[in-house]
Amino acid sequence: MKPANNDIIGQAGLDYLLAGNRNKTIKVWCSIAETDLLPVHYLFRSYSEMPKLEQKAIMNCRGRILDVGAGMGPHSIYLQNKGYDVMALEASGLACEVMARLGVKNILNQDFFEFKDQNRFDTILMMMNGIGLVGKINRFPLFFKKAEELLRPGGQILLDSSDLRYLFMDDDGSFMVNLNEDYYGEVKYKMSYDKMEGKPFPWLFIDDELMAYYAGQNGFKFEKLANGLHYDYLARLCK
Repeated sequence: MKPANNDIIGQAGLDYLLAGNRNKTIKVWCSIAETDLLPVHYLFRSYSEMPKLEQKAIMNCRGRILDVGAGMGPHSIYLQNKGYDVMALEASGLACEVMARLGVKNILNQDFFEFKDQNRFDTILMMMNGIGLVGKINRFPLFFKKAEELLRPGGQILLDSSDLRYLFMDDDGSFMVNLNEDYYGEVKYKMSYDKMEGKPFPWLFIDDELMAYYAGQNGFKFEKLANGLHYDYLARLCK
């Protein structure tokens, strides 16, 4: 498979799998925060290496599962080994190649909003802030329409996200944002790896209260399952 020019995650994962260099990193630029480094080996983490919120999410999976933005497949691999019927959905072609090499059985290289499956799912799993693919809050009706198409009656969405308000807090704890501007959790990302540089793309971080509001507006019930260590949380959404 010929690597796409902007398939940063996939190329980094394939290089790691073939060469095993644990020192490789992906540089992540964000429009509202300092540039960060993502260790490539973290994309291959085992269950014991996952954050507590991810572990709890996996323990709450049930039935037929759609792993959205599966990456290198750490969640799919664990659930598959536990006997679950899992579909790993991933937009990166090279990441799909990595998952195939690692033994993930059901892989589909497709965008979430274009994906269709007549059998539908009991659980839609969206880890590593997978809800970020919505991009902007005005796209939630589109997201929930697609989720409703994919879920069986009684199905659930499991997602984690973060409230980025800490980036806008003064030393005294006051929270200063301009309410006339876009929601502060709507950010732009750009990634680079070795000599590859990706294009900017929108990504969404959403606080729990606003997530509950948009879930309710679109006919879903919001349930917070756990709080993380730093303004992050795990939630379940059910129709």
